[in-house]
Amino acid sequence: MRLTRYLAQTGQARMTRAATLLVIVGAAGLVAGCSETVRTGQASSYLVLERLEGSSGASTGTTFQSVLRSDVLTKGSIFEDNGRVALSIAMKDVTNPTGPSANNLITLNRYRVEYRRTDGRNTPGEDVPYAIEGAMGVTITEQSTSVVFTLVRAQAKLEKPLVTLVGTNGGALIISTIADVTFFGKDQTGRDVTVTGSMSINFADWADAQ
Repeated sequence: MRLTRYLAQTGQARMTRAATLLVIVGAAGLVAGCSETVRTGQASSYLVLERLEGSSGASTGTTFQSVLRSDVLTKGSIFEDNGRVALSIAMKDVTNPTGPSANNLITLNRYRVEYRRTDGRNTPGEDVPYAIEGAMGVTITEQSTSVVFTLVRAQAKLEKPLVTLVGTNGGALIISTIADVTFFGKDQTGRDVTVTGSMSINFADWADAQ
């Protein structure tokens, strides 16, 4: 009788410890899930980057292309190069029958451009231009909205490595980079939202049009 009672008590204690372990593991899973949600943002809506293009400031028109040929010197003058992005918003909950509300609209407040090369040589001011940031002030809705911004600043063409391309100056003829452009904003309740797009930029002292 005593042996039976002992076995019953021991088995119950083991079941209790196992149940406690399951609760702890389950709680850890919930924490991990929350951390992932925090990293991806808490806003109910998100930015959709539809198109990212660039336009050479040296050109007479305003033609935007997916690959930018940036001229470091044009007839003795230096020009900034512009970028243009097309953005819209969408809801994370695709079952929402009403679509975005006024609270879901996203207002952009700044952007950041970082340049990199595919050969791994990415020291700013030596291999690629320094990263830049700029302010923005536009609200994105579910309708596509185009925004123009500075993609390559004029001062970048007066600094290394771009200044070494002028007349070749004993340096490289072309520096091919990828520009990663990140747009930062908030929905109307103050929750952060970001989106990043990339495009190619080929820097050189391109031949001037006659």
